[in-house]
Amino acid sequence: MSGELKRGLEGVLVTESELSFIDGDAGQLIYRGYDIDDLARDASYEEVLYLLWHGKLPNREELDDFSAELAAHRDLGDGILDVARELAEQDESPMAALRTLVSAMSAFDENADFEDVTNREVNLEKAKRITAKMPSVLAAYARFRRGDDYVAPNEDLDHAANFLYMLNGEEPNDVLAETFDMALVLHADHGLNASTFSAMVTASTLSDMYSAVTSAVGTLSGSLHGGANANVMRMLKDVDDSDMDPTQWVKDALERGERVAGFGHRVYNVKDPRANILGEKSEALGEAAGDMKWYEMSVAIEEYIGEEKGLAPNVDFYSASTYYQMGIPIDLYTPIFAVSRVGGWIAHILEQYDDNRLIRPRARYVGDKGLEFPGLDDR
Repeated sequence: MSGELKRGLEGVLVTESELSFIDGDAGQLIYRGYDIDDLARDASYEEVLYLLWHGKLPNREELDDFSAELAAHRDLGDGILDVARELAEQDESPMAALRTLVSAMSAFDENADFEDVTNREVNLEKAKRITAKMPSVLAAYARFRRGDDYVAPNEDLDHAANFLYMLNGEEPNDVLAETFDMALVLHADHGLNASTFSAMVTASTLSDMYSAVTSAVGTLSGSLHGGANANVMRMLKDVDDSDMDPTQWVKDALERGERVAGFGHRVYNVKDPRANILGEKSEALGEAAGDMKWYEMSVAIEEYIGEEKGLAPNVDFYSASTYYQMGIPIDLYTPIFAVSRVGGWIAHILEQYDDNRLIRPRARYVGDKGLEFPGLDDR
């Protein structure tokens, strides 16, 4: 094959989408025409889901109906709870557990194997079930592994607040609920990132939505995609334990050839707009708790890396300290990313089904040719 090789498909256009737009030079992210800053500050996660799946913002009646339908799908039956309990007892890692649970959820959906996998009405029902139950299975697994009982969902709470309730067993205050809702909005979609693309590839074969979302979860579990936020928090804790000045700790790490997590992005050449918003939330949580060390440490590292390496933080950098100050276990950060991003995955799956063509790239062969096949005794 002739043509320029694009490893990692960098810069290659493979489809057209109406879902999200990224300007890496301006630091801009848009969902269906709306700037992420406006959505994060003024829209709920449920509104963003409706926007991504239906192409418009809902009016009050549409939002109330949509939110009620999501809430009605949150609870889990004994079958899926048994799977979550077994995974917790086997000490399965959170992302592997979530991958297995998403796949297992299809066994309890009567429409999982609906013959026409592109049927939009059926797929929107699957979308609600998957999106509503993913936080529930994650919370159930997290509670089982620490020896606690399952907490049934509270349909009076919104999507974000209910997850924190199911995880911790108590209703979150308004600050925590609003912060988590904003985090879900910020992570809901981001163009053709690796996990979204893997979901689209699976859907393009006319596989079902559960399979496509399971593919996406598996892709997100890789350290080059979804694990950076957890690595950022582990780094901040190491800095704190060392009693060193944050900039000196980072300088020493760089001299050892280590990579500082949470900086740089394949798309953004400037600071990730989502990092700006989460940085404000990290600061506000620190002020409310009377402990600014995590935020101040993060700012010091951001300024040093910016001056020395010319790199800006991505969304993972400030989501780490934000989640930590909310009391969320570090190894749940990436599964929480999935709980949010499933909205975008499903939107891209629906878009793929609407105008499907099998995604089938080719590779340039660089191996041997014309070899003479030897007999077994001559090898």
